[in-house]
Amino acid sequence: MIRVFLLDDHELVRRGISALLGAEVDIEVVGEASTAAQAIGRIRATTPDVAVLDVRLPDGSGIDVCRDIRSSLPGTRCLMLTGYDDDEAIYAAVLAGASGYVIKDIRGSGLVDSVRAVAAGRSLLDPALNRRVVERINENHEADPRLQSLTIRERQILPLIAEGLTNREIGERLNLAEKTVKNYISGLLSKLGLQRRTQAAVLHLESKQP
Repeated sequence: MIRVFLLDDHELVRRGISALLGAEVDIEVVGEASTAAQAIGRIRATTPDVAVLDVRLPDGSGIDVCRDIRSSLPGTRCLMLTGYDDDEAIYAAVLAGASGYVIKDIRGSGLVDSVRAVAAGRSLLDPALNRRVVERINENHEADPRLQSLTIRERQILPLIAEGLTNREIGERLNLAEKTVKNYISGLLSKLGLQRRTQAAVLHLESKQP
């Protein structure tokens, strides 16, 4: 049984998606929320397999919720749902660690298939949307000189941040304690003159050679 949480500020949208998913024998809707603040606590309490998150919310962004959930509940996959085909949101969703990004005009069967695919651990970015992200990444081919100040270990961690991995997942990849990873990232951000890991991810991706 795939356990799903829904976040959307429109009650009718939530009801429609809940009815659609609930009609499937292998999917169960375990919770709902209309704001980012509600969602974070409720998702942590219900620990769903998949969180379907609206990008635009009255009190923030589903992308911020995705980033928080991926950090605290790495086993929960995030599927971003929006009514807008927005390059900036797509780019941010990829960096936040979202497993998929679908537009609200998707057919019902397509959304069900997307939830199943994400629950199975597959990345589900639409090829056309993904191409635009890649194009954005490759816009700047020159390496940023700030990257030269990083240690070998920090250079190992930076691309893993860009992959959207949590501190715990980075630690598992590099055989480091989660607290150690957090310290490395703090030092890395300080050297790069940045405040958020998303900024570091953007810097890394935009400085990669094609």
